[in-house]
Amino acid sequence: MTGAIPLYAYQRAWFADRARFKIGMWSRQVGKTFTTGLEIVDDVMAAKAEGRASPWLILSRADRQAREAMRASIQTHARAYGLALKGMEYDWADEGGNTYRAHEWDAGGGNIVTALPANPDTARGFSRNVYLDEFAIHKDARGIWGALYPTITRGWKIRVTSTPKGKSGKFYELMTADDDRWSRHVVTIHRAVADGYPADIDALREGLADDELWRQEYECEWLDEAVAWLTWELIDGVEHPDAGNPSLYSGGRCVIGNDIARRRDLWVAWVLELVGDVAWTREIRTLRGATFREQDETLDELVSRYRPARIGMDQTGMGEKPVEDAKRRYGDSVVEGVLFTPAARLDMATAMRERCEDRTIRIPAGDGALRADLHAIKKVVGLTGAPRLLADGDTDGHADRFWAGALACAAADLGGPFTGAADGRVSAAIAAGYGVDGETGPDARHGIDADRGLIVSPTAEDMQAYG
Repeated sequence: MTGAIPLYAYQRAWFADRARFKIGMWSRQVGKTFTTGLEIVDDVMAAKAEGRASPWLILSRADRQAREAMRASIQTHARAYGLALKGMEYDWADEGGNTYRAHEWDAGGGNIVTALPANPDTARGFSRNVYLDEFAIHKDARGIWGALYPTITRGWKIRVTSTPKGKSGKFYELMTADDDRWSRHVVTIHRAVADGYPADIDALREGLADDELWRQEYECEWLDEAVAWLTWELIDGVEHPDAGNPSLYSGGRCVIGNDIARRRDLWVAWVLELVGDVAWTREIRTLRGATFREQDETLDELVSRYRPARIGMDQTGMGEKPVEDAKRRYGDSVVEGVLFTPAARLDMATAMRERCEDRTIRIPAGDGALRADLHAIKKVVGLTGAPRLLADGDTDGHADRFWAGALACAAADLGGPFTGAADGRVSAAIAAGYGVDGETGPDARHGIDADRGLIVSPTAEDMQAYG
């Protein structure tokens, strides 16, 4: 049935394998969704010819990918097979009343293919064959798997494909499990080219200019720390038992990073106090499902306590009004709204990683939820070949603590070197011990103790000697 659609050898092997449980780890851009879509259409056509139903559910990372899977894969192959298309888009509601855009193709006789954005809610309520597309980057992949698996209970098939995204997550577990139940396929860029796929490997690798991403995205290697934006080693290196203790605030210059959320994710405010060149975490406040009024009141409390010189706030989407309100309350010179464009995300994340690499930040020790958020951000290659950052989805938010911390680090860097109190004035005590504009005081150890996160006032004798 594939005469009109030429396939490379690795694609033919995948298409011909009709095992009930099948999983594939494929290089980027070598046709995993295209080939699986062909199998789905072929299965639907065979079922239709035999007078039975073989419906399918496709779950993609987001609505855009679900729409593309339907348009470029299912509909393309259906036309090649000469099947009449009856396509539609509609709002699909889950059991909790949340709505998602569904993309559907009906071949008649109960042979329906539905594509939806993946989450635990959209994975429920079906009984049919399932295709999980790019499963390694699905948010809350474990929750999706738990909600979805009963869908195939009555003998339906399941297909899972993805490029690897580190040694964690459900895709990694399924692909590396020691069992004979799953039929497993691996297609690296080298295998694809050897089978005739038209790609210049040297040019691709040189253009990507990132050996770690190349090994993961094209050679299908299981990397972990190499693709984690903040490795466990970096996180371990900046933990400190005194960090996160508001009572240790010593009156120095502070900044706040604020990641905005209203319903599903966390609202997070991360307070840093600059002590010398070290940014000490004084407090990380989190809210879930809080009203905007509660969020405003919490931020007001933090501003009153720490008098921040700068507040970096997530202005994306629902963040527009909170940023506008914060500017009205605290002033335009204090509040900076940040739109989370790919470039802005990369800049903020880089500010945080550089502080971790230089060990010029201190974070609370032993906070499991914080550690998970910080390690959740992965570096992957985008559709254009440019690096981008994604959360792996196994945290209790959307790596919200990471982004609040990144906003705070970016705000601290924008604020320039340590200059004293939040209002921009330099107290005599701090000036005496630390120095301003390159000057040094009588004894620097009196002014800044970065290792302990303290600003220590000099003695009267020191002040007199300095002045």
